[in-house]
Amino acid sequence: MDPENILIKLGVNIDHIATLRNARGDFFPSLLAAAAIVEQNGGDFITIHLREDRRHIRDDDLFLLNNNVSTYVNLEMACNKDVLEKALAAKPVKVTLVPEKREEITTEGGLNLAGNFDKIKDYIDELKRNGILISLFIEPDVSLIDKICSLAPDDVEIHTGGYANSKNFKEKNKILSDIKEFSKKVKEMGIKVCAGHGLNFHNVEEICKIDGIEELNIGYSIVARALLVGLAKSTSAMKSLIRNSERKV
Repeated sequence: MDPENILIKLGVNIDHIATLRNARGDFFPSLLAAAAIVEQNGGDFITIHLREDRRHIRDDDLFLLNNNVSTYVNLEMACNKDVLEKALAAKPVKVTLVPEKREEITTEGGLNLAGNFDKIKDYIDELKRNGILISLFIEPDVSLIDKICSLAPDDVEIHTGGYANSKNFKEKNKILSDIKEFSKKVKEMGIKVCAGHGLNFHNVEEICKIDGIEELNIGYSIVARALLVGLAKSTSAMKSLIRNSERKV
């Protein structure tokens, strides 16, 4: 297939279905059932974040989903030894390394490559030795390109939180310009470009038009809409929006 005509894949993050389950300490809603509905309605893979505090996804969720989904699991994790052990035991297809703070509500910003380069490299090397694909969650900053290349990930996931939370059109357009330039540079290095964080039914279209982006990770907005229309319709609607918005060559 012509690389310029690659269709954007949708990874659906189901963390907040686990949040709902954990709110009552119960066993439902079932994450495996949710993953199946996502896969049957346009989701190309399942994304979960096993956090240090296990606030939503738990260890057993990782193994259950990894062993039973029809597509594959993209595991988000920080550079944490305990979580690394679980990742090496489960061996998901892909791990996305992300920053993490206990006090944050959701992931804030991309990885600090300058301050944590050696540690991140050690985790990448260990995961790669176990046959796991690596993605890095990164701010759209072209000054990071050399460090990214030195780490040699399979993917880079652009942190789109700044775009999603922009306060006005000027700020939004500046961040979109940064994302476009960053995506172009990463693609030129032969690294697959993904994007995610804060994307929803109102702002995803502009991201879909950016040349080079091959995957989107979207969770909260799909799960939130699912409470009103159902998970099947919510997933299908997002996939249709992506298809109708992505750059046509």
